[in-house]
Amino acid sequence: MEFDFWHWWVLAAALLTLEVILPTFFFIWLGAAAFVTGIVLWLMPSLSWEAQLVIFSALSVASVIASRIYYDKKPIQTDEPLLNRRSERYVGRVITLKAPIVDGTGKIQVDDSTWKVVGEDCPAGTKVRVTSADNVLLYVDIV
Repeated sequence: MEFDFWHWWVLAAALLTLEVILPTFFFIWLGAAAFVTGIVLWLMPSLSWEAQLVIFSALSVASVIASRIYYDKKPIQTDEPLLNRRSERYVGRVITLKAPIVDGTGKIQVDDSTWKVVGEDCPAGTKVRVTSADNVLLYVDIV
């Protein structure tokens, strides 16, 4: 089995294409490791395929770990932090119940959606404040 430097660059291109198609922010680091492995092989063409795989593996693990550490310390700032966390957007909002909360659960209409709520039993027409959200559940308190 023999690899040329351009094999690694093709692998890098394929991994970067996967990153574009499936934006996971993971394949980019593997693609970078494949590209660097290609550069190393271009500079040292006599490397065995075993050594190439060790270099690729070490660079892949190192780049993924380094990216995780970096983004844990410096998370990406955005002007829409709740963009993909729709239920959390409702925290703090006061809503009038259209149906009662019975046995601690009920449903409310918020904008164009119906949400399951958890809170104290109360009749329809009661104003409640959303105190927290957990996936599809909104937790409410009576105002």
